[in-house]
Formats: sequence, structure tokens, C-alpha cells
Amino acid sequence: MQEDFLHFIYKNRLWDKACLYLVNGEKIEIIDTGTHNFDSGPDFFNAKIKIGDTIWAGNVEIHINSSDWDKHHHNKDLSYNNVILHIVYNYDKPIFISNNYEIPTWEIKFPHILFNKYSEFKFNENPIHCHGYIELVSNFKTNLWLERMATERLEAKTEYITKLNEKYSGNFEEIFYVSMARSFGTGINNEPFEQLAKSIPLTILYKYSDNIFKIEALLFGQSGLLEDAIKDDYVIKLQKEYYFIRKKHSLTPIPSVSWKKSRLRPSNFPQIRIAQFAALMTNFRFLFSSIFDNENLSESEKYFNVEVSDYWRTHFVFGKQVNKTNVKLGISTFNTIAINTIAPIAFYYYKNYKVNNNLEKIIDWMIQIKAEDNRETRIWKSLNIIPKNAYESQALLNLKRNYCDKFKCLECVIGNEILKELNKI
Repeated sequence: MQEDFLHFIYKNRLWDKACLYLVNGEKIEIIDTGTHNFDSGPDFFNAKIKIGDTIWAGNVEIHINSSDWDKHHHNKDLSYNNVILHIVYNYDKPIFISNNYEIPTWEIKFPHILFNKYSEFKFNENPIHCHGYIELVSNFKTNLWLERMATERLEAKTEYITKLNEKYSGNFEEIFYVSMARSFGTGINNEPFEQLAKSIPLTILYKYSDNIFKIEALLFGQSGLLEDAIKDDYVIKLQKEYYFIRKKHSLTPIPSVSWKKSRLRPSNFPQIRIAQFAALMTNFRFLFSSIFDNENLSESEKYFNVEVSDYWRTHFVFGKQVNKTNVKLGISTFNTIAINTIAPIAFYYYKNYKVNNNLEKIIDWMIQIKAEDNRETRIWKSLNIIPKNAYESQALLNLKRNYCDKFKCLECVIGNEILKELNKI
């Protein structure tokens, strides 16, 4: 038995209605279960309970065993003095608080088929634990929950934006620059790409924004990858240019060992991704304001319609020529940046710096983006839950990672609804 399951039974009034008696035999009535508290303190605030002929208002605490009250040191915590009802699965001892007052205790009863079913779908090996029961939940309730999941995903991403905002004191061009660089890491190299951007103030990049070769020299030099590169004419010229820029601006490169290079497709090699980022940096000035003034996300695609320099059209790495790389920044890269950078920054910006919260605009942007196709979305597709756009695929990703993977079935509306429906069977 687990406490979160008892919380679920109490909160949703799924207890055995014939067993509403305290351990001392007094009859009780739960008028109001109160507000579920997810922080420290009693589990439910401001409940209203009728015991005998008296109505009590106060807090409710729930434990597996009544003796857990002392084990959790509630007997020494004054915040528990306003508990009017102690709900337990197993009553093994009476509990007293100040003035030797015994807390009214209710040994809650419920249909054990609920716990058996909960244990069955929570602990099975399927990545979506309730996969055999999802059809019990109405599309209306599922869609409402997925809307919440999409918003929760955006809110989680703004935690990163908040940290950048603190570092750069509200300079959103700098925030946008660092966040966008991180997106170019395509997951495996997010961290070194972020380090690279942070190692070069945007003001320095702007000084060379009209010259892609100097931008490349600056980025490749600061990446640390230039030092041990296979030398050819291009590399030699880059090194010479970088040493001059580095000395002029007193720069320190990041360690080259930061970059992960194994098990990557050539199009995701660090060098080619940096070359793409360099091409974008030549058009970066005023990019932030230009994008966020657009109503339709598609209007922003043109800013990313850039091509790598000549060298990188025949190279994926330094010194090894191929016939053709075909790594022009395309719609898939733009979509990744839109999902991971543009939408979260816009969400944070509108929420904190605009009088009107333009959440609907951000949702509309996400709906315009094609749904992601990855291992997690394919799991949902196997259950016939098919995202139509990035708004929905991000919702499913959040649900999978932060609820299914963490076994938070009772904090999930879908899991809650399944158990309530099973109780009717």
C-alpha cells in the first residue's frame, strides 16, 4: 500500500460508504475533503468533517499506519496541531497531540480491486502503463489533459530561460542567441553548444557579422575543435584569423573534449552544425524582434534560409572532402529551433513583460509545426494516439517523461479517470 493511493481514494471519495466510522465507533461524514496540499504540512487543508453531531473544520493527515505519525515526527511539529482527522490504512496505535488530545482516526476502507488494478497497470513493463485501459477515458478529458501537458512542457522550458534572464539581465537578444545555440546541439551536443555561445559575447559576434569567414574562425576557434584539426588551406587560414581575434578580445576556448562525436549522423557532426550556426549568425542582428513581431510562424522561416560556406558544402569535418554535404538549414532544423527556443522564449517574454499574455499565439505557432517523429511519439502511435502537430507531440512527450516514466499514475488525469471507471465495473 502507498500513501499516494490513499490520497487518491480520499480525494475522489472512493471509500466504502458503509464504513464511515472512526476506530472508536463514532459515525463520521466527509462534508468537504479539503484542498490537496503538495508541499510540507498536512495532506489536505480546510476540510469539513462531521463527527457525531459536531462539524469540524481543519486539516486532514493520511498515513499507511497510524504509528507513522510519530515516525514522521508530526508529534513535534506545531503545524499538525490543527489536524481534525487522521486517515489510516492500518490502525496500530492511538495518536495524541498537545494537551493529551487523541486525534480522531478513521481506518479507511475501499474496494481492493482498485488497488490491484492500480498496481497492475503501474508496475507492468509497458512504457505506457495504462495502455490496456486508455479507451475507458473520454476523448474530451484526454484532450483537456493533453492541453495541460503542452502548457506544462512550455513552463518547464521557461525554467532554463529564467536562468538565462538572470545571467543576461533581461537582454533577450543574448538569451535568444544562447538558447538557439543550444538547439543546434540536437540533444547530444546541447551543452557544448551552449558553452560555445556563452564563451563569445554577442557584441563580439556582431562586430564580424558581415564576414562569414571571420564568424567561422571565431566559432570554430572557441569550440576548441580547430586546434587539432586536420590541416588544409582552409584550416590554416581559420587558425590564423582566430588567433588574431582571440588575442584582440582576450577569449578562452572551451575544451574540445566537451564535444560528442560518436554515433552521430554526418549531418549532426559538431563541425557541420557549427558551420550552419555561423551562417545563421550573419543574419542574427534584429532576428529576435523580427520573429516575435510575426503573427504566423511560417513568416519566420525565411530568416533561417541560409547556406553554409563553400568549404562545408563538400566537408562534414575538417580535412576530409566528400562529394556533397547537402546540409542547408531546412524546415526540420527550423522546426526544432521553433519548438525548443522560439516558443519557450516567446512564452516567457509575453508572460513576464507584456500586459496581455499571448499564450494563444504561442499555441497557434506550435500547431503550425509538424508533429515530431521520435521513439516516444511512436510509442503513442502504437496505442492509436497520433499527434497531429508539435503542440500535441510536445504534450505526449511531457506526459511520457514526467508521468509515465516516473510512475505518477495518480497525478495523471488519465490514470485517475481509469481507476474511477474501474470502480464502476
